[in-house]
Amino acid sequence: MTHILIVEDEPRLRKDLADFLELTGFTAEGVATARELRQALADGSAPAVIILDVGLPDGNGFELAAEIRKSRACGIIMLTALGESADRIRGFESGADIYLVKHSTLREIEAAIRSLLRRTGELPGSANGNNDQWVLDGTNWMLIAPNHRSLKLTATEFAFMSVLCSNCGEICQREDLIETVARPRANFDNRHLDAVVSRLRRKLEEQINLAVPIKVVYGVGYTFTASVVVQ
Repeated sequence: MTHILIVEDEPRLRKDLADFLELTGFTAEGVATARELRQALADGSAPAVIILDVGLPDGNGFELAAEIRKSRACGIIMLTALGESADRIRGFESGADIYLVKHSTLREIEAAIRSLLRRTGELPGSANGNNDQWVLDGTNWMLIAPNHRSLKLTATEFAFMSVLCSNCGEICQREDLIETVARPRANFDNRHLDAVVSRLRRKLEEQINLAVPIKVVYGVGYTFTASVVVQ
């Protein structure tokens, strides 16, 4: 089973998260300090993902993430009360794959773990399962390709992809797409919609290096032609 190591000094949150992850099919181990984290790793703990608090009593999570990155290839999810943009940037620069604030629900944390495991190929069945499946990650606004490469989406792109992926294989009418992605009181028409799609396709082709399954149905709308999971 996939092992998750939780580094959190708040006992109730640590226990609730460990218990929940056990119920959802993972094995989970909780430690409260930086010293206990280092000891667990030295004793042979091999987590696929480490959930890391920033404000530990004997260490700084940003520094610990950088330390972990030097010796481990596991995923790192920061779970912290620090939600400012500068904190998020520092988290990613220190080596975190995903940055969550502590008001995230247990379900959101689970979804983030599964999304990260798909990207790294560690999720059971991901390597030998549906090799043409895409994932739309609603927690982090990311579109993840079958080759595990991902693209961070803007708000407009995510709104567009949410409609397309939720109706996978069906044609989404232009009028419905425009209504979904248009900002209040904004002048948004067919020309703007086509520009959004063109820009999104270009970004996907450049960053994911796969054929993009967003197809235009001329005079009608757009459709997503590949298998996709919406999380």
